[in-house]
This record gives sequence, C-alpha cells and structure tokens, in this order.
Amino acid sequence: MANQKVFCIGPNKTGTTSLKVALNQLGLKVADQLEGEMLFFDWHKRDFTNIIAYCEKYEAFQDVPFSLPDTYQAVDEAFPGSKFILSLRSSPDQWYRSLTTYLTNKWSRSGQLPTAGELKAANNIFPGKPYYTLKYVFGVDDDDLFNKDILLKKYRQYTAEVIAYFRHRPDDLLILDIDSQNEMGQLTSFLGIASDLSSAPLPWENKSKHTRRAPN
Repeated sequence: MANQKVFCIGPNKTGTTSLKVALNQLGLKVADQLEGEMLFFDWHKRDFTNIIAYCEKYEAFQDVPFSLPDTYQAVDEAFPGSKFILSLRSSPDQWYRSLTTYLTNKWSRSGQLPTAGELKAANNIFPGKPYYTLKYVFGVDDDDLFNKDILLKKYRQYTAEVIAYFRHRPDDLLILDIDSQNEMGQLTSFLGIASDLSSAPLPWENKSKHTRRAPN
C-alpha cells in the first residue's frame, strides 16, 4: 500500500480490537497496540512527533492513540491518501453500556461502577490508564467519572467532528456500524481488497457481558 495507511479512529468500545483482527486477516501489517497505547501522554500533550514515527513502521492502526480526538488530523496530514475507518455502535447509549460494563467487569471489586481509586490502581498498559482516559478524554470529575451526559456528549461531539472533517472526502472515510451486518464486506470494498472473507462476519473480540452480538 506504499505510504498509504489505514487508521481505525472509532472510539474505544466500538469494535477496535475486532477491526485489528480483521485487518490482520486481510494481510495488513497492524501496529503493535501496546507500543501505541504507551504514547497516550504524548497525545495528551498533543505532541504527535513520536506517534508519527510509530506510524512509519506499520500499515494499519487502531485503538489509542488513534481513537482519541485530534490524532486523525495529525496522521492525515503526515500520511496523505490514507484511509480512515470510523467504527460506531448502533446508538450512543449502547456504546455507554459497553464502556461501563467493561470497566465494571474489569476493575470493580463491588460489582458496581469502579471508583476513582480502583481505576487509579488499575495496571493496564500503564498504571491508572482507565482513570487517565476518563479524565483526559472526557473531562469528568473524580466523584462522577461515569457521568452519562458528559460521556455521551463527548462521544457525539467526536463522531460529528470526524464526519465534518471528511465531509468533502467520502472516499477516505468509512463509517462502520459494528452492530450491523456485512461489516467485512464493507471493509474489503472500502480498502479495495479482494478477499474470500468479504462475506464472513467481523471477528468478535473483547466481548462485554450484556451486549448483543457486537464486538468491543
């Protein structure tokens, strides 16, 4: 694909891990996720130097930092002609349920929504990652980390900004509802890849309890 890259820029809990598996199956060199997530604080400073250098080594990308605001503009400028995939849930409410269910199952000792202390103690990629993600991406307070209005507003704002950014470039952006059917067919058509997998379902990875068939 020469210098063309494929960036999955959907928010976390919109099938990002499933897209990684799918792109691997289609023969793309997908970036090492651990290495990418360690660039979270570069993103927080909006210093994209190391992120761009990281992108030079691979063909396809997903999850942090590519699921975070402003990254898609930086990599679009650095790698013109690339393809972008905005994965979404069938509704913002479904995304919110998936996010809160995942974090509760993963980090809560009580079975209720995890506290700020539990998330600060979470050692996932780096200490406190889920806490810093909620704080820096969504801007919530410690005593109200899962404020539904704030999280849904940020989710809607991000997706609207992505769609507006690519509004005159429809060939560069695929909006993929990962709760729909024929996701692999849409993916292969968008990327121009002929594959027997076009009629297969999208791989289902990182399932959260109480979701339908949708990957996370």
